[in-house]
Amino acid sequence: MANMVRRHTTSARLWRGGLYALLIVAALVYLLPLVVMLLTSLKPLDDIRAGGLLSLPSTISFEAWSKAWGSACTGMRCDGMSGYFLNSIAIVVPAVAISSFVGALNGYVLTKWRFRGANLCFALLLFGCFVPFQVVLMPMARTLGWLGLASSTSGLVLVHVVYGIAFTTLFFRNYYVSIPDEMIAAAKLDGAGFWRIFWRILLPVSGPIITVTVIWQFTQIWNDFLFGVSFAGFDSQPVTVALNNMVNTSTGVKEYNVDMAAAMIAALPTLVVYVLAGKYFVRGLTAGSVKG
Repeated sequence: MANMVRRHTTSARLWRGGLYALLIVAALVYLLPLVVMLLTSLKPLDDIRAGGLLSLPSTISFEAWSKAWGSACTGMRCDGMSGYFLNSIAIVVPAVAISSFVGALNGYVLTKWRFRGANLCFALLLFGCFVPFQVVLMPMARTLGWLGLASSTSGLVLVHVVYGIAFTTLFFRNYYVSIPDEMIAAAKLDGAGFWRIFWRILLPVSGPIITVTVIWQFTQIWNDFLFGVSFAGFDSQPVTVALNNMVNTSTGVKEYNVDMAAAMIAALPTLVVYVLAGKYFVRGLTAGSVKG
């Protein structure tokens, strides 16, 4: 009996060790492009021309990062990524806040203040999750022109809010449906109204799904290129458009280290968000999965 237990324990350890080894290899494969980008951004151009992709730099230099941030050419302008980075922040912050709030309000109404046709309304909103970006380009351009928001930061905020409401509503609706209706009924008996229930009861317990929504919207909006290149003006282009212009510029010597540094700068906010809050994203996704 003792021998069987030992064999079973040894087999389980071998399986576990093999699984961990496979996961480590997969992680290294996925991290390889990031490692190449980082190494290339820290190399002088002579090292890039003489060495391989994974070769270590002879001297570590942050000159490419400094140039990418402050003086690299992005088309007709040579003032780096800094201004575009700030443009992206000016777009992301209000768009995430507004779309998350509207999604929370929609989810609240669709689950706790149900009305005739609520399921149909939710189905139509859900349909918006499957509409490709390209389909809305022409009607959105005409709408922005009609509102006088074309080629502006406010116009891009509106675009991302409208496109993101379907996703944020889906997240909050699926989370709120798991909250007992008896809690809302008790609050109504105590005299709480629509807004008081929303602010005092639902939002305080919405931490997990708010985290999911903010991370999702932040990632989608920050990494967007199509809406940025289609609707942004010369002074309101996001960082992804600047990165594309910098990488595809054909003037002067091709500086791969500057291009890689610019790509790292553009990707850094989303990397930081997922490293710091990735586990909360997974927890939030599973928090509302019991009912619905």
